[in-house]
Amino acid sequence: MARYKDEQCRICRREGQKLFLKGSRCYTDKCSIARRNYAPGQNGQKRKKLSEYGTQLREKQKTKSFYGVGEKQFRKYFDMASANRGKTGEVLLQILETRLDNVVYRLGYGASRAQARMLITHGSFEVNGEKVDIPSYLVKAGDVISVREIRKDNGFIKLNVEENSARPVPEWLQKDAQNLNGKVVRLPVREDVDIPVEEHLIVELYSK
Repeated sequence: MARYKDEQCRICRREGQKLFLKGSRCYTDKCSIARRNYAPGQNGQKRKKLSEYGTQLREKQKTKSFYGVGEKQFRKYFDMASANRGKTGEVLLQILETRLDNVVYRLGYGASRAQARMLITHGSFEVNGEKVDIPSYLVKAGDVISVREIRKDNGFIKLNVEENSARPVPEWLQKDAQNLNGKVVRLPVREDVDIPVEEHLIVELYSK
């Protein structure tokens, strides 16, 4: 999948809000939004009023950036959500939340979703006792996500456990920091998603 490789702080500045793409840096004075809260580029400080389509497009792009998902995969998730019962926008967010890289991040074993993806692709995690190195793997209720025994001395993971000890874990997940694992207690609902996304705008965009 194509991956955005430019400076990630530019994404936050483009959207005009923190997307927490750089882990702990986003909570410090080094955050680009704290220093330069305007869009990148020569005319970045001249924000234009967006059309209805532009507003919907930005909401989609912002959501993709939050979860680190490309256009092709994001559209696939939207089609999956459309085919399921329930509100399409809420089901879409549920699918995105149950990606393994997001779960690893939510449990505090990754400083950011990008770092969680890196740790997963390097074979640091297992689901229900089986090694899984696919960040887009979708977990289910009852699944247990664990740091593999041979990776428990990983410096990134150790540091994240220490630094993220106070980070709240969503109610749909259960964390056991001592044993470096977590369990999916239930599937997330809309109230569990704390990112500032207006999913109905995405639905409207794809429904055109």
